[in-house]
Amino acid sequence: MTLALIDPASAEEPACRPASARRPSELLQRDGAHDVVVPIPDGFELDFGGTLTQKQVIGRLHGKADAPLIVVAGGISADRYVHRTETKGLGWWSGAVGVRAPIDLTRFRVLAFDFAPEFGEGVKEPKTPLTITTQDQARLLALLLDHLGVEKVAAFVGCSYGGMIALAFGEIFPDWAEQLVIVSAAHRPHPLATAWRGIQRRILQLGLETGRVDQAVGLARELAMTTYRTQEEFGDRFDSEAPSHAGQAYPVCDYLQARGRAYRDRTTPARWLSLSDSIDRHRVEPEAITAPVTLVGFTTDRLCPIDDMRELADRLPNLWRFEQHPSVYGHDAFLKEDALVADILTSVLKDIDQ
Repeated sequence: MTLALIDPASAEEPACRPASARRPSELLQRDGAHDVVVPIPDGFELDFGGTLTQKQVIGRLHGKADAPLIVVAGGISADRYVHRTETKGLGWWSGAVGVRAPIDLTRFRVLAFDFAPEFGEGVKEPKTPLTITTQDQARLLALLLDHLGVEKVAAFVGCSYGGMIALAFGEIFPDWAEQLVIVSAAHRPHPLATAWRGIQRRILQLGLETGRVDQAVGLARELAMTTYRTQEEFGDRFDSEAPSHAGQAYPVCDYLQARGRAYRDRTTPARWLSLSDSIDRHRVEPEAITAPVTLVGFTTDRLCPIDDMRELADRLPNLWRFEQHPSVYGHDAFLKEDALVADILTSVLKDIDQ
C-alpha cells in the first residue's frame, strides 16, 4: 500500500504547530508493523548550518492500533527495526520490545526511526561527514510525530545515543512526551569517551585517505568494542595464553576481529564519523527538561560514567526515579541484561493509561 505523504512545500515546523491542530493519522489505526515516510521540508536547517542531502525521514510503527505511543531509540547502530521482522531478523531490541515483552506490542504502539544521515542501498556517500546534533535528530523525529498527528507521546525510551536524543527532545519539546526513560546517557559526553571516539574517527579518516575503507571500519569497531564492555567480562571470557609467534592474534583479538568484520556492512565511514561526532557534540540543559524522567545507569559503564548520570539526576527538575546497577557488560548492559531491564521498564510503564 502506498502511504500518503505530506507536501514538503506546505509542511509546518512541528515546534510551531499547536497540538490542537494535529489530527491522528489513519496509520495509527492499523495493527502491526509498517513504515512511515515523511518528506523533510526544504527549509529544514541543521544547528551548525547546512541542510540534509536526504529528502525524507523514515520511521516504523509496531504494535497495537490506537494504543498509547512509545518512542524507542538506541545506539548509533540502531534503526527503525526495533522488533523482529521476517526480513530484518530479530531487531536490535527484541528483548525489550515484543508481544508480552516489557514494551508490550499488545498494549502499546511503538515508533522507532532511522537516524540521519541515511544509510542503505542506493544512498550516495557524501564527500564530507554531516555535522548533526542530537537536537537535529529530535526535530526529525518531530516531523514523524507531527505527520502522524501524535498529540502526546506516552513515553520516550532512549538508550545510549537514543537517550541523548530523548533528552534533546525533552529540552526542545517540553510538553510532547509525558515521560522520558533515559538509559546509559547523560547531558554531555565524558572527555575520556570523546578521546576513545576521536581515535576511532582518525582510524576511519585514515581508511578514507588510503582507500582501505573496510579495514578501517573493522578496526574502529574493534576499538569500540573494548569501550562498550568491562575488563571483568574480558577476563572471564578470554584466555591470556600467548600465541606461538609475535604478530599472531591472541584469543581476544580473534573475537574483536570477528566483530569488526561483521560490522562492515552496517555503516559507512562518513556516517560513522557523523554520528560519532554527534555524540561528542551533544549538550542539553537538564533544567529545561520539565517532563518526568527515569534514569537507568550502570556503575561499570565507562562510556557514560555513573557520576555523569548522577549530575544529570541532581539537575533535573522532575526526576521520578534513578536506577543504578552494576553489570559485567558495561555500556552494553541495556542490550544484555534482559531480566533487569525488563523489570525496570515494566515498572516504569505500568501506569500508562490504555
